[in-house]
Amino acid sequence: MRSVRRQYGRGRTAVHALRGIDLTLPRGSFTAVMGPSGSGKSTFLQCAAGLDLPTEGSVRLGGTEITGMNENELTELRRSRLGFVFQAFNLLPSLTVEQNVLLPMRLAGSRGRTAAQGQARAADLLARVGLEGKGSRRPAELSGGQQQRVAIARALVTRPDVVFADEPTGALDTTTAAEVLGLLRSAVDTLGATVVMVTHDPAAAAHADQVLFLADGLIADRLPRSPAAAIATRMTALPVPSAPSAPTAPAAPRYAGAAA
Repeated sequence: MRSVRRQYGRGRTAVHALRGIDLTLPRGSFTAVMGPSGSGKSTFLQCAAGLDLPTEGSVRLGGTEITGMNENELTELRRSRLGFVFQAFNLLPSLTVEQNVLLPMRLAGSRGRTAAQGQARAADLLARVGLEGKGSRRPAELSGGQQQRVAIARALVTRPDVVFADEPTGALDTTTAAEVLGLLRSAVDTLGATVVMVTHDPAAAAHADQVLFLADGLIADRLPRSPAAAIATRMTALPVPSAPSAPTAPAAPRYAGAAA
């Protein structure tokens, strides 16, 4: 991200959700993004993931400039090169676990893979997330933690360049959340995935290689991998967002088609 700004509205009522973000994240890394409400976390994730376009600046995925892409190009990018994990899981209840995992691959086209190869990929990922043998079940037959494991497997099935996780443990109990975060950590360490996670939880951020702190639309600080207590202490020192606070972007248009 280079000089990324995102403004909502104009004139005296304009809200500057991002005020100039400069950031490079290496492949195979785990980054947590934290900040108080209204600091720009959600806007940061949406711009980085191509779910929203910045008002100014440039966003690149590897060697690909995504800022000027049209919606069809962005949809293709999200299908093939990005993975998403959301707080609400976003699994399709009418599909089996295996079908949910394979959905991004199906939407992206076979790309030379046979059905058997896709099923083998899904089975391997389900085994890695501790759901071996559960591919024929429906999401409603699984616990919340198991559903989030399915969502992680789905995010990884196309071997994306980046996995974006938006509060992935917000709907889980503490023990299950720790297990899910361990899976994201393992995806980085053993599968070479790149994970960018927005979270409000210092315990979740403690699993990351670095923590970025946003305040009033800017990167206010960063910490290398640190214990939760140190992260929480740094969070309390962040400035309160200036008024008016950043608006909540309409959720449906932002995430519509994200899994696709």
